[in-house]
Amino acid sequence: MIKFYGTSKSRAARSLWALEELGLKYEHIPTEVAKAKSPEHLKINPNGHIPALDDDGVILCESMAINLYLAEKYGKNSLWPASVEDHGRAYQWSFWGITELEGHFLTLLSHKMFLPPDQRDEKKANDAINALKAPLNVLDAALKGREYLLGSNFTIADLNVAGVLTFGTYVKFDHSATPALQAWLGKCHGRDAYKKLRSIA
Repeated sequence: MIKFYGTSKSRAARSLWALEELGLKYEHIPTEVAKAKSPEHLKINPNGHIPALDDDGVILCESMAINLYLAEKYGKNSLWPASVEDHGRAYQWSFWGITELEGHFLTLLSHKMFLPPDQRDEKKANDAINALKAPLNVLDAALKGREYLLGSNFTIADLNVAGVLTFGTYVKFDHSATPALQAWLGKCHGRDAYKKLRSIA
């Protein structure tokens, strides 16, 4: 059976979402960020981070790698696109979410929520919001005239990018300037698997 280590209050949420979306049976071993460097967890992920996945002896870390693996192995005819060209696009959008969006959202979260109030810097939060404008416009343009990133079907590309954008929900990030993105994100977050994710530790 698949074993998954992590918590929904971290990047691990996007992998829990993928597991739920695929309808896979798995054992969830709740692991908080603070416990990721415990001797027990370091045997699973020597980097001392979450998430980590053990699929019958295949051990993986890094949430995007886990999701792409799960989609390719278990998601044919659902999350995993059919063509090699769309495989490339799925990789592209997944890595794009990490390189273009995630760092800015984490900066925003740090200075709006995570850091002690006396360490928060409103300028850094505003700078992160401004830095997000260009990539969010790119995503909005890519979604105009289509249901999902690769066409008419929800795939791992959508889940991975929407998973990164989920960080913005904690600070009620305003997507009104990018209406195609806003509508798409609403559809992604309206899926049953995502709703179930919100009740997982």
